[in-house]
Amino acid sequence: MKIYNTLNRQLEEFIPREEGVVRLYTCGPTVYHYAHIGNLRTYIFEDILEKGLRYLGYDVRRVMNITDVGHLTSDADEGEDKMEKGARREGKTVAEIAKFYTDAFFSDCDKLNIRKPDIVEPASNHISTYIEMISKMLEDGYAYLSSGNVYFDISKAKDYYQLSGKNPEDLLVGVRETVEEDTAKRNPGDFGLWFTVSKFSNQEMKWDSPWGVGYPGWHIECSGISGKYLGEYLDIHCGGVDNIFPHHTNEIAQSEAYFGHKWCNYWVHGEHLNDQSGKMSKSNGEFLTVSLLEEKGYDPLAYRYFCLGSHYRKVLTFTYDALDQASQAYQKLKSRIEKLSRTPDLKEGKIDFYQNAFKEAIANDLNTSSMLTLVYDVLKDEELTDFTKLYLIEDFDKVLSLDLTSEKEELDSDLESYILKRIEDRAIAKQNKNFEEADQIREELLEKGIRLIDGREGTTYERL
Repeated sequence: MKIYNTLNRQLEEFIPREEGVVRLYTCGPTVYHYAHIGNLRTYIFEDILEKGLRYLGYDVRRVMNITDVGHLTSDADEGEDKMEKGARREGKTVAEIAKFYTDAFFSDCDKLNIRKPDIVEPASNHISTYIEMISKMLEDGYAYLSSGNVYFDISKAKDYYQLSGKNPEDLLVGVRETVEEDTAKRNPGDFGLWFTVSKFSNQEMKWDSPWGVGYPGWHIECSGISGKYLGEYLDIHCGGVDNIFPHHTNEIAQSEAYFGHKWCNYWVHGEHLNDQSGKMSKSNGEFLTVSLLEEKGYDPLAYRYFCLGSHYRKVLTFTYDALDQASQAYQKLKSRIEKLSRTPDLKEGKIDFYQNAFKEAIANDLNTSSMLTLVYDVLKDEELTDFTKLYLIEDFDKVLSLDLTSEKEELDSDLESYILKRIEDRAIAKQNKNFEEADQIREELLEKGIRLIDGREGTTYERL
């Protein structure tokens, strides 16, 4: 398998440390708000990676954290804690916010057929692990105590800028007017391992430590959780490109200081999903969530199909027109597959050929576009029986996870007539600019398990 390694900025042959076994760590969400579809693009690519590795025969052991403490709004050491911000916004405790948005995140993952990692751990469950790691880094001279906080000294880290390609000048305070210098640090780029009450006097989540009552920095949690469940060596570490600096850079520095050797061989990052105004975020324009797409009549798996049409390392721009096209293509593909005969008639002659081609697409840096093309190639191949086509597509769907071969129950004829009538009523309401009535019709059908799909050629529907 060839995969792009951010650490060396090139495609490299993937060779795990232990033959046949892949230790995979993926950064999880900060559960202070819903995940937007840009966040979820990263989890879709990581899902394809995990399932692709399994398809190639690897035993994948995947761990993911849930950030419920310590993630500051600047992604570095400035600003307020995102969990505290979420708790104030909704008048709840941090624990209540974390539980609600963790459940919401995994609900979105279920809708997108994203497999839950083998181990998922909240950061707040492992305070003693972080304290042990920080204590050792202090003892070994990689960290220092200043003004009540513990910082990592980046001048002690080997090749600190290798992953990001940055240089010390990039970190000079004053480049961004919104960042105030933390005078407790020896170097502007040093980062917090533990914050005491000197950081936030009203911090809700605090624990006893050798340095005072406080809480861990954001970066230490991933090193601690991955080390506990995967050992002191990782094969692959994933995340979005916005995690490269400072988060993943700091993970490398502290992990290698603690373990005393190179920590992870392959760093794999997914690119941004942009909207037409630029990078998608929770504070910029319409807050695009899976639930919002559902409210607008889209199948979440049409969004997954949309993402798989582009390479994970390419910036993808979201528009509703583009999603409409993907949704229509996805529904047409499903319809073609539904028409295939399920009469058992398996012809094995070309199965190996197509499976090997699918493996090659996986091994070619997760070429999801080629994987989808193979589905269409199978459908067009007149040498294959319908049952053989279904066999291959179901096999490919172990990775694609688009529910391509799932069968739908037939609608009662009276219900179908009612749905078509309500679609017509909704079209009239929209023509009369009575959008409230149009929305009510859509919600009414959703409650009956019918999702409307608006496209350029009109409105269709599917059963949930």
